[in-house]
Amino acid sequence: MKREELVKICRYLKNFKKLDTLYRVDDTIFKLVFDKNESIFFDMTKGNSYIFKKDKYKSSKIYSAPFDIVLKKRCFNSFVENLEVLPNNKILRFKLVQQKSYKTETTFLQFEFTGRHTNVIICDENMIIMEALRHIDKSVSYREIQNGLSLPELPGIELKEKSIGINDVKSYLYDIYKQKMQKKLHTTINQKLISIEKNIKKFENIKNRLPKEDELLEISKKYQKDAEVILAHLSKIKNYQTEIKLKDFEGNERVIKIPKNAKTPAMAANIFYNLSKKAKQKAANIHIEEDNLESKIKYLKNLKNVVKEVESLDELKLYFPKRQKRAKKEDMHDGVENFFYEGYKISLGKNERANALLLKKAKMSDIWLHLKDIPSAHIIINSSKKEVPKSVLEFAAKLCVKFSVTQKSDYLVDYTQRRNVKVINGAKVNYVNYKTLKVKG
Repeated sequence: MKREELVKICRYLKNFKKLDTLYRVDDTIFKLVFDKNESIFFDMTKGNSYIFKKDKYKSSKIYSAPFDIVLKKRCFNSFVENLEVLPNNKILRFKLVQQKSYKTETTFLQFEFTGRHTNVIICDENMIIMEALRHIDKSVSYREIQNGLSLPELPGIELKEKSIGINDVKSYLYDIYKQKMQKKLHTTINQKLISIEKNIKKFENIKNRLPKEDELLEISKKYQKDAEVILAHLSKIKNYQTEIKLKDFEGNERVIKIPKNAKTPAMAANIFYNLSKKAKQKAANIHIEEDNLESKIKYLKNLKNVVKEVESLDELKLYFPKRQKRAKKEDMHDGVENFFYEGYKISLGKNERANALLLKKAKMSDIWLHLKDIPSAHIIINSSKKEVPKSVLEFAAKLCVKFSVTQKSDYLVDYTQRRNVKVINGAKVNYVNYKTLKVKG
């Protein structure tokens, strides 16, 4: 943040006489409300601090650290007696006065827009530190910031900044937020796309390295034959042998390496039988593993297309929900992806097995969605027996389209309660009493 910006914002804030409330809406973002209706936000992120305006800002949580308690006690409902930008520095200092029943209390509140040393410091009338957003130990910096110490003045520096024209401070503060968010959105989208592409390549590599069914069956036959040959020649094999040469049942010489964990020839035969069984089972199930990997790759490719089209950070967050520590068993299924919108959990099946699982686990009052007359992911909205708002239905329908088809077009999405969906086989269903939404894909 440039000093010129801070000076002009300071002049703008001098129009207000009272600071009604001041609290954190995020870890490093403060909301200040002047004269009951003028809200302004200070983002005190290290190295990227700035001041902005926004009509609505949802608080991430309620903060109750010692710093926040002192902030409320000393700054709420206070008069702004003085406001200044310190000479040759990017520090905004408030002198706040609270009129109490028996006394007047003065507080100095200092916002320091100083790069990696950015801080918010609360001092009493004698400039003794009461609390700070970031405490700084003397082992880290010559300027120690600790409770009970006198606040050291930060020496002024010569600031070489290009002049910027700010005609309307209020409009400028709205614009600066939009610019910052666009830049952050662009950066975050790129980061997400890189991460998604990395995971696509990872799953493609795993899929490409999967053994073929016929290869596994050949391995199974080899292990079984090794076991049979060993059992047929038990009397000829010594316990200490690590490799043996024997004739198989066709008269061909066979070299067999004895497993290291086999203490006897009979144990070696048993190990080979188990290995043969595992290889045969893997051959029978290898298509499931391939389908799972293919569904993950398809989902990630669709997610990549979705991310490219998002228009805000809030929208982007919807597609990357935080994982719950204590997730239900069906939520942990890697074929099910869960989203949260306006308090509703929306589950999406990535493959046929996951779709069947969603149908099985859904409650009768939950809402089921599917593309009309087109194969698609199954979507379940956990309704909790409440009427689902249209906005939630539209978001779920949008998910159904974006994660099922890639061609741009208008699509119809049918939805109904789970009780109206009859499972024929797996994820194949018939349904009645449905309504339809039109979604642009």
